[in-house]
Formats: sequence, structure tokens, C-alpha cells
Amino acid sequence: MSCKAIVLLAALLVANVECAKKPGGKVTSKVYFDISIGGEDAGRIVMGMFGNECPKTTKNFEELAKGHEVGGYTGSIFHRVIKNFMLQGGDFTRGDGTGGKSIYGEKFADEDFTHKHFIGCLSMANAGKDTNGSQFFLTVAETPHLDGKHVVFGKVIKGMDIVRRIENLPTTSDKPNQEVKVKSSGVLDWKPKK
Repeated sequence: MSCKAIVLLAALLVANVECAKKPGGKVTSKVYFDISIGGEDAGRIVMGMFGNECPKTTKNFEELAKGHEVGGYTGSIFHRVIKNFMLQGGDFTRGDGTGGKSIYGEKFADEDFTHKHFIGCLSMANAGKDTNGSQFFLTVAETPHLDGKHVVFGKVIKGMDIVRRIENLPTTSDKPNQEVKVKSSGVLDWKPKK
């Protein structure tokens, strides 16, 4: 086995362990994003939803992943990437962090602050209290300063290696130099074990 293959295998193992150790609630459903970077397939990110504590936020995310009359995540981009902090996406109306909307209207209220932020969590981006729409972020570092300000409603359960790859892309003013696109998204046919 070549050195390059060994390094890649080690990175995948670390990323999978990183995903498995995450705190958070019971996963009630799974949403996927098939990602492309610079027009080339990069793989699939799977996120587990905390539907028991955040049913309204989870439903919003799932419906936008499937495609809703207001829009959806398929075809949207990760418009903001900050190394050692987070990746932000979900602005399917403007693509620059100034747009997006929820299935409940333009904005909806913060639902629950039970879960604290951790590496690999899925959290709602907002412009202040009770301003959730469609934008979200995935953390790549500890971010306790966000606790109680942003709703944590899921976690990366597969594809943390892709998240790390996106985190390390060159950026200009926090925008990736290569387009990071959600080629397709949806909800996996999966039910939690009882």
C-alpha cells in the first residue's frame, strides 16, 4: 500500500471516529447532501436530526432538503467557510448569506437550546433572536460562545472528512474560491431503532 493510500485511510478513520464521538440528542432522521467542489463530486455528508427536542426546526430542514414550494437546498452553495470555526450554507435565494426562507414564512422562532455546540454539530444561522430561516452552519471547532444563541438541531454522522476538506479550501473574504455546491439533497429512508 502506498504512503498516500495509508494517509487517506488514516484520515477517513479519524473523521469517522470524530463523527461517532459527538454528543447531542437521539437521532430521529437522517438528511443527506451530495456535495461537489469546483464542479467535481466530493461525496455525501449525512446529518442526524434531533427531532425530539427540535421538531419544528428539523421539519424545516427536512422539507428544504426534499424540496419545498418556497425552495430547497439542492443547487445551493456553502457561501461562507471560516477555518477553525464553521461552514455556512442554506441561502438558496441569494447565495450570499443575505437570503433564504423557511417553510413557515420568512423567519421562525428559536425552538430549543438544550444542545450545546460541539465539533460537527448542525446549527441554525440567524441574524439575532427568533430569526431562523433556511441558513445553517456546521461547526469544525469548539464554539461555546454560540450556545443559547443558535439552535443546535443535528450533527454530522457521515462525511466529516468532506466537511474538513471544505474547511481547508482557499477562500477570499470567507467565500470559497471553488464553488461548494449541494448537488442533491434529501431525507434518507431510515428509522431509529426502538
